[in-house]
Amino acid sequence: MHGTTSDPTGHPGDGGTGDAGRIVLLTTSHRVAPGLLSWQAWDVLRGADAVLCADAAHPQLPYLKEAGVEVTVATQPLAARDLVDRCADGGRTVVVLATAEGDRRLTDGLATLAGSGREQMPSLELLPGSYDLPGARLLDLVQVMDRIRRECPWSSRRTHEDLAKYAIEEAYELVEAIETDDRAELREELGDVLLQVVFHARIAEEDTGEPFSVDDVAGGIVTKLIHRHPHIFGDESASTPEEVRAIWLRKKGEAKRRTSVTDGVPVGQPGLALAAKLGSRVRTAGLDVPAPTGPGIGYELLTLALRAEAAGEDPEAALRAAARAYRATIRATEGLENQDTADQDAADQDTAD
Repeated sequence: MHGTTSDPTGHPGDGGTGDAGRIVLLTTSHRVAPGLLSWQAWDVLRGADAVLCADAAHPQLPYLKEAGVEVTVATQPLAARDLVDRCADGGRTVVVLATAEGDRRLTDGLATLAGSGREQMPSLELLPGSYDLPGARLLDLVQVMDRIRRECPWSSRRTHEDLAKYAIEEAYELVEAIETDDRAELREELGDVLLQVVFHARIAEEDTGEPFSVDDVAGGIVTKLIHRHPHIFGDESASTPEEVRAIWLRKKGEAKRRTSVTDGVPVGQPGLALAAKLGSRVRTAGLDVPAPTGPGIGYELLTLALRAEAAGEDPEAALRAAARAYRATIRATEGLENQDTADQDAADQDTAD
């Protein structure tokens, strides 16, 4: 069988002698459906002389029983001495279904016996029966959010409308983390944005008219991504970013069936971003729509935003960068002014003395 053979302290060893038998600690992930074990796990379970578990509620037990694997459920925590003695009886193989509690005490006990130098120790193998797949922790997030929604006095009363402002705030904080290249902040802000998605999806489950779940949300975006990437999931081809963008826009147009290039552009977004988005739609569609002119700074800003977009720049990001530079200048000026005040106060004190 496959597994890692080691001494009870976790360091590679000689695995003991065949007569001493072996102990296999079988671990499983709670994020994978019970019963979906690796073939190595099923192989060792079916060939074991004894399968033990100290948790009567272990999620694998019903599936092992159904598969014909007999499991002895201990009424008290498993003891290292007992396992060693079981293995020594004819070089037996004993499998222990790992539990969330008690395993550390068991492995510590095995390490103590091995460290005494007076025991003929069985080999100790750690065998992962199932692994977390990429994205598995998202299942934890869904479960935690579900419990919070049911039990938290504040969260249980929130509506989509209540949370709308937080979605905007978290999106801006994410953008700031990106623009300041703060990796730790970026990870945290991505989590906050993800929370908004899961929270809204959880609320949507309770809608009596048109309920949907986080699975519906995820399923929808998966379908959309596959549809708009026929060069990956279909028989189309694209070798440049420009070709990919053309496919994306064509597929998007087919799905949305828009009558105007302005359809789907949220007018509630910041002004510069709105102007740039409209300019992008016009330019992509090949339309010749001159910017309107009129009195006031608004039209001048619109012209600047359209010019920036045409040049491949994000006017909103450019203005934020300039504003941050201005902010730094302000703070530096305040520092100089404060220092000047402190120096003057010190000079006044010297004069008074």
